[in-house]
Amino acid sequence: MAEFFLQSDIDEIAERLDSRQGFEGKTVLITGARGFLGRYFVEVFKKFNQSYFNDPVKVIAVDNLITSGQIGSKLVEDPNVSFIKHDVIKKLDIKQSIDYIIHAAGIASPHYYKKYPIETLEVAITGTQNMLHLAKEKESKFLFFSSSEIYGDPDPNNVPTTESYLGNVPCLGARACYDESKRVGETLCDIFQHKFNVHTNIVRPFNLYGPGMQEEDYRALPNFASKIKSKLPLKIYGDGMQTRTFCYITDGITGLLKVILDGKKGEVYNIGNPSPEVSMIDVVQSIQQVLKRDIPFDVIPYPESYPSDEPKRRCPDIQKAKDEINYNPEINFSEGLKRFLTWTNTNYKGK
Repeated sequence: MAEFFLQSDIDEIAERLDSRQGFEGKTVLITGARGFLGRYFVEVFKKFNQSYFNDPVKVIAVDNLITSGQIGSKLVEDPNVSFIKHDVIKKLDIKQSIDYIIHAAGIASPHYYKKYPIETLEVAITGTQNMLHLAKEKESKFLFFSSSEIYGDPDPNNVPTTESYLGNVPCLGARACYDESKRVGETLCDIFQHKFNVHTNIVRPFNLYGPGMQEEDYRALPNFASKIKSKLPLKIYGDGMQTRTFCYITDGITGLLKVILDGKKGEVYNIGNPSPEVSMIDVVQSIQQVLKRDIPFDVIPYPESYPSDEPKRRCPDIQKAKDEINYNPEINFSEGLKRFLTWTNTNYKGK
């Protein structure tokens, strides 16, 4: 089985993180460690140990493997990485000290959180509370993975969207289990910071993508790549005019690591790439340019399996992250698509 990542991407992330020494000799616990983003964290820490650190960073990788899929279930032995199969909605007992907790466990695909709404709520609320108690006990810095979804469907005056925007989010409907549970998770971080002096940071990722996304992820870019592999027309839901910005994985992980090391206590940061803001039809045209051929597509109604109330626009304002943690995305959409589609062409099977 091929690797889920491009080694050049891991090397790029490790090289770009100029404050990487903050991890040397430390212990990092990662929940959701076999998910899309969690796997990247593990690989980057392994790269640090191989090329940069004399005193290795130790990684405690935690996952229940329910949504990790075939890619995530491939565990590679490493002397500095220990794996614990565990569901974070249950208390986790750890003997050793922990310097950083990266709480990345969650159900992020709309297809899956509509299918598993209770589980989606539990991991973002009960799971977050359990991990915050562990951070309190171990005096660890704590990073909570929220989502750009907590902004809901922002009005045009709040696009690009800053961290201060309070959101336009319904508490009812198929998306609410994800959106509202992430909002509660953020509230828990704020409570633990003020009541128990836990050093918390919150990140709101905007459409991170790249090698390693499961073919059955059911989000737009993996869906498109799977259809291309199958030589089938792409399916665009709704009217195709809903817009997003996409952030390539090297920019995303670099930003997330910068928040862990350099984020100001109690602060929340948008992590994404603010340009270009593209419609789904624009995305197909970009894919055509990258592949240098026509790609047939159909614009169809939303399937029943997809949650209703999809936001019309989603674009981050990242000025705060630029100012406070020196975050600057470097990979443009065309280059990111080229890397991603090259990987999916080899690793996706088609349906």
